[in-house]
Amino acid sequence: MTDKRRTFDASFKLQVVKMITDQGLAVSQVCRDLNLVESAVRRWVQQYESEQLGQAGIGKPLTPEQQRIRQLEQENRQLKMDNDVPKKSYSLLCPRAEVTYRLVRQLQQKAYSVAHACRLLGISRSGFYEANKRAQAPTAICQVTVQLKASFSESGGCYGSRPLRKALHAKGIEIGLYKVRRLMRANGLHSAWKRKFVHTTDSHHDLPIAENVLNRQFEPDAMNKAWVADMTYIRTRSGWLYLAVVLDLFSRKIVGWSMAPNMPAELVCNAMQLAIAQRQPASGLIAHSDRGSQYASASYRALLERNDMQQSMSRKGNCWDNSVMERFFLSLKMERVWRRDYANHGEAIRDITEYIVGFYNNERLHSKLGYLPPTAYERAMVPKLPIEVSGNC
Repeated sequence: MTDKRRTFDASFKLQVVKMITDQGLAVSQVCRDLNLVESAVRRWVQQYESEQLGQAGIGKPLTPEQQRIRQLEQENRQLKMDNDVPKKSYSLLCPRAEVTYRLVRQLQQKAYSVAHACRLLGISRSGFYEANKRAQAPTAICQVTVQLKASFSESGGCYGSRPLRKALHAKGIEIGLYKVRRLMRANGLHSAWKRKFVHTTDSHHDLPIAENVLNRQFEPDAMNKAWVADMTYIRTRSGWLYLAVVLDLFSRKIVGWSMAPNMPAELVCNAMQLAIAQRQPASGLIAHSDRGSQYASASYRALLERNDMQQSMSRKGNCWDNSVMERFFLSLKMERVWRRDYANHGEAIRDITEYIVGFYNNERLHSKLGYLPPTAYERAMVPKLPIEVSGNC
């Protein structure tokens, strides 16, 4: 079977472009998180920039003559790089392997690729990489400490001993859990925990209430079978900022989010629309939330009905029915929000978006997922080729 060709409307493309142009996210990062093709997203950005300048859109492709000129320039650069390496005089020295590998590293600093340098010097790339691995294997405790501090810093100071041990294993350092804890104590590394709570759910209304269809079944067997949604507050110097989020229970990945200075039903609808646009779930998906008035509103219920989604709501006053989302909000605030002093809403939006896209979905190790990030977990559990994106912004 061939993969279904994905199509996107103009509003979704504009939202993706805004994430890159206004919020400063990298194109590759956005594509990895939203499962989009990088060339298509770059085309959207290029067309948007052209339209902002009053032009017609994407420029014309290169002519055959221009393509030939670029090819000749590339060949000329290749020949110049080859002549820069004294191959004949070097071979007369009959150097040892260590000297050869050292020369490859020096050529790397001059913008030579490893493949190019190894080809010119007549050595194998596998031998060079194996020599590097032996030379760089950390054996002394001071080297382990340096890597431990680096992993702790990369996590923003939020990793405990178990995630740090997994992060060190990923770097090729075999170390026990108790040694990690001893090194953390010796170097004053403590993961920050700070609990706060503000009630944001308004369940005192006369709107329709859905049954608890999910019933705490937090482990579906595939993606896009069950999503949970909720909203929380973010403190800034310019006033409260409210965040609505949609999470896929299979991989714990954030698939939709939206932020605004108030809490209308439109806020939760925008988060769900983003999730639907990028995931395009099949009929029957369970969309679980609390009993807040935003999730019981007519516009939100109509959105779920249009996409053949089954609405589910927590029991009254029972936060455990949506505990997975509550845990995400706790991680977000401990690891990022409570460590910041946001001057305004724009600064908070950029930082929280970077946390979701740049760290939580693609870098943060989740114990529930075998210490894999959500995006890596999805690719490991459901491997598939990228789907081509069609259409212009």
